Amino acid sequence: MNNLVYLKPNVVIEPLIQRWYAWSHLISPGTAAMNVSKRHMRIMNSYIENPRLHKEATKNPKMLGGPFSDYAENRDTDIKELLKNTLIDQKKLIELSFAIKKLTVMLQEEAKGQSLESLYEKVPEILKGYVELIYDLNGNPSFRFYEYLLYQSEFYDDRTQSIALWLTNNDSRPFVLSTPRLNEEDVIHLNIPFSSPFIDELSKMKRVPGEYDKIRELVGSLTAEEEILFRNLFTDAPSALYKKYEGDSIRMRYFGHACILIETKEISILIDPLISYYGYQSSVEHFSDFDLPEVIDYVLITHNHQDHILLETLLPLRHKIKKIIVPRSGGGHLQDPSVKLMFENIGFNNIIEIGEFSSVKFLDCEIKGIPFMGEHSDLDIKSKMCYQVKISDFSLLFVADSRIIEKKVYERSKPFIGDIDVIFLGMECDGAPLTWLYGPLVVNEISREHDRSRRLSGSDCNKGMSLVDIFNPSEVYVYAMGQEPWCEFISSIKYTDESNPIIQSDALVKECISRGIIAERLYGEKEILYNKTKNSKKEIESQVEN
Repeated sequence: MNNLVYLKPNVVIEPLIQRWYAWSHLISPGTAAMNVSKRHMRIMNSYIENPRLHKEATKNPKMLGGPFSDYAENRDTDIKELLKNTLIDQKKLIELSFAIKKLTVMLQEEAKGQSLESLYEKVPEILKGYVELIYDLNGNPSFRFYEYLLYQSEFYDDRTQSIALWLTNNDSRPFVLSTPRLNEEDVIHLNIPFSSPFIDELSKMKRVPGEYDKIRELVGSLTAEEEILFRNLFTDAPSALYKKYEGDSIRMRYFGHACILIETKEISILIDPLISYYGYQSSVEHFSDFDLPEVIDYVLITHNHQDHILLETLLPLRHKIKKIIVPRSGGGHLQDPSVKLMFENIGFNNIIEIGEFSSVKFLDCEIKGIPFMGEHSDLDIKSKMCYQVKISDFSLLFVADSRIIEKKVYERSKPFIGDIDVIFLGMECDGAPLTWLYGPLVVNEISREHDRSRRLSGSDCNKGMSLVDIFNPSEVYVYAMGQEPWCEFISSIKYTDESNPIIQSDALVKECISRGIIAERLYGEKEILYNKTKNSKKEIESQVEN
C-alpha cells in the first residue's frame, strides 16, 4: 500500500477524553473537573454496582439520555479498569473539583457582605492564583476563574485525549455522554491530542489521496492487530467528486439538526456543524462531508452545547476552515467557559469572538450577532448567540434554540436588524431539566420542582410566532430538532406525533402557511436557491419528510 490511497468515506474519527466522548465541557478545565467527579465517576460506580440495571434502563425509551451505560454484554471488568485509570490519570481534575466545591461552600458560609480580601487565605491551595472572589451587586458571593491560566496549568492535560477510528455502516451508536468507549475488536484507539496535525492529514485523505507510508509513519507503533485495522481504513478507490457552486444566487443547504451551509460562488458559511459524514446507504436522504466546499470561509457557533459544537465534525474539518465565529463568554464563570479558549487549545487558531450587535463584514456579506434568550436553565451564560447573515440585501436569521421569553428584546432590536427574509427557528420546546447538562457543576442540591421548571427548552408556537410578527419573513423553517437518526447518539431524542415539540412546530408551520408564509419543519436534507434581491427565490430541490 505504498501507492496513493484515500481514506474510506465511512471512517469515523471519534474524539475521546479518558475514553469518554469528547465535548467542550470535557476540555475546559473547570467544567471537565466537575464532569469527571460528578458524572463519569458516578456512572462508572453505578455500572460496577449493578450492570443489569444499566442494561434494562437503556432498553426503556423513557430512559433515553439518562445516566446509564449501554453495552450489549456485561463490561464491569473493563469499567473497573477505566475507573482505576481515571483515578490515576485525572487525579488533578478530581482534586480541582473538590477544591471548587470547598471554595463554593466557604464563600456561602463566610462571605456576608464584608470585604472578601481576608478570605483569599481560605481559598484551597490548588486554586490560589487561579480565581478572583466576587460579589454581585446584591451581595451574593461567587468567584471567577482566570481561565487562560487554568489551561497553562496541570489541570489541562492533553495526554488524556485520543481518537477512535472505525468503519461504520449505519447510524446506530449508544448515547455517548453516558457510555464510555471501551476496547472493541473493530476499533483502533490512537493516543494523540486533538491538536495533532495527524488529524488534519488523515482527514484530507478523504478527498485527496496520500501516500500510505507517510500517514502510517505519523501514527507510531501499532500491534499486529492494530496494523490490520489501520490498513483497512484506506482504499484505492477515488472519493466522490465535489462540484463547487458557481451560480449567481445564494444557495442554502440543510445538513440536518442545526447545520446549514450558505454559499455563493464567492463565499461559504457553515452554521453549527453536525454532519453525517459516513457515506453509507441510509433510509434518510442527506448531505455528507462530500457536499462541503474545499474551503469554508466562516463557521458560526451559536452556543456551547454538545449538539452544536460537535468535535467529531469540527476536527476533521479544521484543515479547511478559515475562521470560526463564537459568542463571547461571560468571563471566567464556571458555567460559562470560554469557547474561544477551548478551540484554541485543541488546535484551532482562527477564532473570532463577537457580542450582541457586533458584526463581521467581508465582500458583500455581513454576519451580525443577535441576542439569544433562554434555553440555558436561567443560568448566567453569555456564550450563546443568534446570527443574522446578510448577503447583499437578502437576510437570514438563525435563531437556533433561543426561547423567545421576552419578545420586546427583539422588538427593540428590530431597528438594528431590519426585516428578515428567512428565519430558521429551533422548537425543541420541552427540553431537559437543568441537571441533565449542568448538574455536575452545581454544588448545592436543587429541588426536583425547581430542576424540572428550569429547562433547556427552545420556543413553542406562540413564542416562535412572535418573531414572525416582528421580522415579517417570507419563509420560516423549523430546524435544530435532533430528529435525524445520525443525531440520536448525541441528542437521545425520539419524537412521536404526540410529542409536544412536534405538535407545537406543526402549529407554527400551519399558522405561517395560513398567512401566506412558506414554512416547513426540516428533516434530512433540503436545498434552496435565493436571489440576492429580497423576496425572490427558487426552490430547486427538496427531499424533506415531515
